[in-house]
Amino acid sequence: MSEVIVGASWRDYLEMCKPRVVLLMLICSVAGMFLATSSSVPLDVLIYGNIGIALVAGSAAVVNHIADAHIDSRMARTQSRPVATGRVSNRDAIIFSAVTGLIGLGMLWFLINPLTAWLNLASWVGYGLIYTFFLKRATPQNIVIGGLFGAAPPLFGWTAVTNSIDPGGLLLVLIIFVWTPPHFWALALERKDEYAEVGMPMLPVTHGEAYTRLHILLYTILLVVCTILPYLIGMSGPLYLAGALALGGGFLYWAIVLMRNKNPRAPMETFRYSIVYLGALFLVLLLDHYLWVQGIDISPIELQRVTV
Repeated sequence: MSEVIVGASWRDYLEMCKPRVVLLMLICSVAGMFLATSSSVPLDVLIYGNIGIALVAGSAAVVNHIADAHIDSRMARTQSRPVATGRVSNRDAIIFSAVTGLIGLGMLWFLINPLTAWLNLASWVGYGLIYTFFLKRATPQNIVIGGLFGAAPPLFGWTAVTNSIDPGGLLLVLIIFVWTPPHFWALALERKDEYAEVGMPMLPVTHGEAYTRLHILLYTILLVVCTILPYLIGMSGPLYLAGALALGGGFLYWAIVLMRNKNPRAPMETFRYSIVYLGALFLVLLLDHYLWVQGIDISPIELQRVTV
């Protein structure tokens, strides 16, 4: 085994931070920042806020690598991860996680505001400890319950600008919370045998594929309903509504393809579409915000207090 282990590179440390996941989180965080104000976001908040959020999220991802190393080594999708292969030792990974997490929290506390720092710390504990060490192995509803911790980035962006928790920021969290189960269960369908082999109680393993496909469809319908809410409360305009319905229609299409179970590529195609869907949804929400909310003389927060 020692013959195949090579020294760690900077790419290994970057991989442990799950950069693609963090990038998607930052898209949502940036959206939360801009949606929280009818004017421009201060440059220091935009830069330091997102760097801090990214560092804390990356730190939690490293904890996930450490905790799941023995499982990752037995799954084809994850067996080449740095900690699983031994390229990065547990000790070095723990130090790296601690340093990045503390720097991120320090940036948020001193350069943004304590509220955003506390929320990021709560998310770190929720994902890095509660979900990774307990929920993930305890219940097939792990994704639903644990999804709350991963749904918070737009609220982080919102509070970084406003220093307050408002209905608009919570609504953005709700959208990602409902998006998470159909997104991840699609991947779980593709990796069902691997999860079963390592004893992970994912929904397709514990309740079967048909049950999982049905729940992906039901959650997708609920997601489409939730994405209409920003328009209904006056937080967004018709451009966003059209985009949300179009993107939701695409998600529903793949959920129905999954239900029919005639396309063996459907689980991964649904998973990939779900990633594009979330990024595009928030981008359309941002575009609509600056074409619509900017055109009226009222802040998003005041607008919600009038319409909610």
